[in-house]
Amino acid sequence: MKKISAAIFGSTGSIGRAAVDVISHLSERFRVVAIAAHQGVEEICNQALRLKPKLVILTDPNAADVCQRRLGRGFKVLAGMEALLVTAECDEVKVLIMGMSGTAGVAALLKALRAGKRVALATKEILVSYGEVVMKALRRYHGMILPIDSELCALHQCLDGRDSATVRNLILTASGGPFWRKGLPADARISEVLTHPTWKMGRKITVDSASLMNKGLEVIETVRLFGVKPEQVKIVIHPESIIHSMVEFKDGSILAQMASPDMRLPIQYCLTYPERLHSLVPPLSFEKIEHLRFYPVDLKRFPCLRLAYQALAAGPGACCVLNAANEIAVASFLNQRIAFGKIPVIIAKTLNEYLRRKRVRVLTLAGLRKIEAWAKRQAEVEG
Repeated sequence: MKKISAAIFGSTGSIGRAAVDVISHLSERFRVVAIAAHQGVEEICNQALRLKPKLVILTDPNAADVCQRRLGRGFKVLAGMEALLVTAECDEVKVLIMGMSGTAGVAALLKALRAGKRVALATKEILVSYGEVVMKALRRYHGMILPIDSELCALHQCLDGRDSATVRNLILTASGGPFWRKGLPADARISEVLTHPTWKMGRKITVDSASLMNKGLEVIETVRLFGVKPEQVKIVIHPESIIHSMVEFKDGSILAQMASPDMRLPIQYCLTYPERLHSLVPPLSFEKIEHLRFYPVDLKRFPCLRLAYQALAAGPGACCVLNAANEIAVASFLNQRIAFGKIPVIIAKTLNEYLRRKRVRVLTLAGLRKIEAWAKRQAEVEG
């Protein structure tokens, strides 16, 4: 059997590291031909020695120089964003795992889609900020996007092959993060915010989970990817994180996808779809599950989620602003420049300023990039 060639963009992050484990487990089916990161020299060198890819890419030129010296002549190390673009569309790469943080990888994603490739997408921010541009390319060039996000991956599994006209609601489950019982504590310490009860993730997404902005971004992502109306996307708090999402059909039937909370499972699903292969994730032991709890979400206690629905109703430019403002606000919190409770305040002020200016609907990549840059500057001002 000829192995399928894959590239991992964002290989040193939590998703990238999990993808390395999955592909190593599926070494008879897949091989990694390229890995890419921004500055993580030590981690990417270890991955290069483990995977023996043809290309190692670091978008930071200084980090690339250090990496090349450490790895030696046996490895080809490239620097800069242009290397990502060339790799994303090259014929050898059949599957692109996009795990880069933020929206930096949008151009590479578009290159892969225009080349008709399968993209396993973990970066929800790309669909939030550039969703209409991405979906237009997806439809035109017949590429494929499979979501690594555990909730959206669950929806894909429940919806696969079913008539969308039969769907009443898509139900996203949320762990609720550390504050689901009491809402957003304005003075929460960084250590409290980063203590997630279920998932082990990067710092930014863990903050988003605590504020429930992560769920808000998933709502926008769900509308974009599955073509449903915003009012069809519902959210319930499910602290156990065993049911990852559900689909409610018009006849009242509900399908749910259940599994242990482990990102290696959705990554493998995206790689092997439509096949099902043995995975590294242990099966559920139902006799050990004491209860499965579900609670409604209070939008007053979690204003970030309310702001996400507001942005979705206002259009693609507003979604881009929402994501950019959140990125700046979260970074400011992690750098101890603002309190945790100020994150939704900064986002709301930035979003309201955008809406006050009544900017037109912009669907081009360049236009959305301008909006994103404006929103980041405005969020800095609001902070």
